[in-house]
Amino acid sequence: MPTTTSLTQKLAEHIAACFPGLWILSHEHQDALTEIAQLCHDSEWQLATWDIDTGLSVPGQTEQGGSSNDPLTAIKAINALATPEGTAILVLQNFHRFLQSAEVVQALSQQINTGKQNRAIVIILSPVVQIPTELERMFVVMEHDLPNRQELEEIARGIATEDGELPAEAELQVILDAAAGLTRMEAENAFSLSLVRDGRITGDAVWELKTQTLKKSGLLSLYRSDDDFSSLGGLAALKAFCKRAMLHPQRGNPLKRPRGVLLLSPPGCGKSQFCKALGREVGRPVLNLDIGSLMGSLVGQSEERTREALKVIDAMAPCIAMIDEVEKAFAGMNGSGDSGVASRMFGTFLSWLNDHQSDVFVVCTANDVSKLPPEFSRSERFDGVFFLDLPDREEKDAIWALYRDLFEIDAEQSAPDDTDWTGAEIKSCCRLAALLDLPLHQAAQNVVPVAVTAAESVGRLRTWASGRCLSASQSGIYRQKGRGARSRRSVKREASNN
Repeated sequence: MPTTTSLTQKLAEHIAACFPGLWILSHEHQDALTEIAQLCHDSEWQLATWDIDTGLSVPGQTEQGGSSNDPLTAIKAINALATPEGTAILVLQNFHRFLQSAEVVQALSQQINTGKQNRAIVIILSPVVQIPTELERMFVVMEHDLPNRQELEEIARGIATEDGELPAEAELQVILDAAAGLTRMEAENAFSLSLVRDGRITGDAVWELKTQTLKKSGLLSLYRSDDDFSSLGGLAALKAFCKRAMLHPQRGNPLKRPRGVLLLSPPGCGKSQFCKALGREVGRPVLNLDIGSLMGSLVGQSEERTREALKVIDAMAPCIAMIDEVEKAFAGMNGSGDSGVASRMFGTFLSWLNDHQSDVFVVCTANDVSKLPPEFSRSERFDGVFFLDLPDREEKDAIWALYRDLFEIDAEQSAPDDTDWTGAEIKSCCRLAALLDLPLHQAAQNVVPVAVTAAESVGRLRTWASGRCLSASQSGIYRQKGRGARSRRSVKREASNN
């Protein structure tokens, strides 16, 4: 089982090996600086820090002259700290802002070459990785990881110091799940806001802050709802499969975690609604990945935003990641018309599906399987590929009951002819009946089922799924129902009637 390495350990190894250029990707500079300072103290290394506001700062020495906020001066200052027997470290905060200057890039290049000789290490601390071409081979990039569960629990216990402010252990573990993906400061702010509002740590403030974080990134949206499986008729086999897979006691081994499902069906059969209800049923957040929002106007931006969105999803684990209508999301996978951007984004997503170790349950939905490459649905990318057929009689009755109650329609009204109707069309009929104040039979005259408007594509999808997909309604492989008995003319025994 793979283990994570802390920033302190990674730094210690690279500095001991005399890597003169290190780039730390971090959104928590103060925490990263604290770790670096502690490492330098323990190892008896000389430390200097620089930022554009305060300039050059060397612990234990008086403040430098007025030119110390000049980036060129800061780079050259590290040589004065180097000694033949020791190691000098210079941390440059947000220095990516100055790497558009040819003078700064050249000075940094020369310093890194010199630093290999006199053990003068340059560390750039930045929230992004923007390394000029001239310096790409000179820097090693490492990440300052977000807090793990143990650190989050320490933050919570450090804030909730009074009796009754810390929830019971089971509730605390749920809150820590919710806090996954937050920075240390964000987690501290969320826990503090809970104490101000409720007098104890709760999950509401955590979810509020998490939603804001996702909105600021613009890459994902967080879906939260009170609807569980009781609000969704039918799909018994799919419900049982996902619930059993996700609620099975975690064994700690990432290889034994559920990976996700691919849902195929005609439009309106409940794929998206199922995913949203699944989150409530198993107590996990549902992250909606909108591929369109990842598209950027600059070369390479779309691919970078895709990688960033997948990193956020990993950080939010345990969670459910939903990609709706995936065949449309990655339209253009053949590379025509977009210089291969969609194809490269799709390749990045496929690699993540296959390799990610985070506890993320992926639900992808599709209406047209012909636009999906065969490698997308192969084994080990999903736990199962399910086909959601048009609901049968029992499922329709359950759906009618749900929407009669939702739209306050008299239960004594008989249902109209709902041959080949989907759940969405049953909902539409009930909504129109309530909106227009009509009986269900009259409202049904305004509903044309998709099985009629798109009969050919629905038929092709059913034929393709038969024998290839699992059934969402019954255990086992989906088999298309034969139509021979339905199309055969009924013949009566009495010759006079035929």
